[in-house]
Amino acid sequence: MPHGTTGPRQGLVALFSFLATLAMLNPATPTRLSASELRRTPIVRAVQRVRDSVVNIQGEKTLTPADEEFNPFQSDRRVSGMGTGIVVDPRGYVITNHHVVEDVEEIEVTTADGETLLAKLLADDPATDLALIKIDPPSPLPVIPIGTSQDLMPGEPVIAVGNAYGYEHTVTRGVISALHRTVQVGDTQKYVDLIQTDASINPGNSGGPLLNIDGDMIGINVAVRVGAQGIGFAIPVDNAMAVAVRLMSTRRLGRNWHGIVATDRQPGKVVIGSIEEGSPASNADLIVGDLLLSVAGQSIHRALDVERALLDKKAGDKIEVVARRGSQEHTVSLVLASPPTEEPANQDPVWSVLGLRLQRIPPKVFQRYQSRYRGGLAVTAVRPGSPAARQGIRRGDVLVGMHVWETISLDNVRYILNRPDFEQFAPLKFYILRGSETLYGHMVVSTTPRRRH
Repeated sequence: MPHGTTGPRQGLVALFSFLATLAMLNPATPTRLSASELRRTPIVRAVQRVRDSVVNIQGEKTLTPADEEFNPFQSDRRVSGMGTGIVVDPRGYVITNHHVVEDVEEIEVTTADGETLLAKLLADDPATDLALIKIDPPSPLPVIPIGTSQDLMPGEPVIAVGNAYGYEHTVTRGVISALHRTVQVGDTQKYVDLIQTDASINPGNSGGPLLNIDGDMIGINVAVRVGAQGIGFAIPVDNAMAVAVRLMSTRRLGRNWHGIVATDRQPGKVVIGSIEEGSPASNADLIVGDLLLSVAGQSIHRALDVERALLDKKAGDKIEVVARRGSQEHTVSLVLASPPTEEPANQDPVWSVLGLRLQRIPPKVFQRYQSRYRGGLAVTAVRPGSPAARQGIRRGDVLVGMHVWETISLDNVRYILNRPDFEQFAPLKFYILRGSETLYGHMVVSTTPRRRH
């Protein structure tokens, strides 16, 4: 080999030596390859869509001996609790289960980016096991995509996300096993119309979302069957959001009063179900059946959007409501008022006995319900903890009958309540219209004053 030349092997050694030296002088950060489209399955995309709108909840409560069936120490003790919440408004409004935050002294909420904030309990509804809490995030939070539970199918895939056993943002998958389940979880707590799923739902998942394959929330996880495997339950999202409207009601929170009782007629379409008597809306050019398009500049896709649009408003503010009546779109203005004080209970037996405020629906308006009933009364308010609330009656429902009588006017209801044989009707059967459905139930009520011991 001629002197001064380099053979193939020596050339390769020199090249590798040069590259190694260059790497030491200029160390490069390894580049993370993006996941292939095959790995980004619909489940992965669904979870990524909602992750930032799911929060984890921690808190401590004090249990007394009376709270527990077995407490060998017979003394108060502190226990830690955990659960999950879903963001329904970017300002930090979160829906969760009532039992997650019940009696919790300090509610701690951890967002998806790891920031822990203290939350305040704004409203709750023990009968449906739902609660509204509020945190003050430094920046707006993503709102969970809300689907519908009207078209759910047994066998379709679902995904649960939550704080299972304290393991944050745990993801499990399964299918819808059945619909319309009734579950008794205690002597006083019974859930009705639940979604049953075999997606793993564990302690800590309560209050978290059940998703469809598109990443839309179709339920709120609520319960597990003790001792069973692959059996969990969720509140259908349409039911949960109807409760959320009441919890986030600006009138209930004491912010302002508008008087519009909105009803989700079908996905994406919200109509005026009733208008509260004497309210700002009753003085505006709005009628029952108007399709709501926007309120105070915010587009309306669910009844909850009406309350969200007015959360930061105050009495005296002038707002615009855009609605469609038939094929005509029109804009009306109304001035928000201060929430009215409730009438004394002894002046309103419908309120004191049933827990309902009712408003007559004009016959021509009632015809739109295409019901076999001759008329009905719109539910404009439900007293928390009342017989009506315990049976799940909501604002926007239409009461069409009680026992064997129709309820076309308030006089009809008062006639029933004032009958001398009223106690013999117990439990009082009632019939309501909700959207296109006719529902019935039984209220345990009494017109006899309770004796004080």
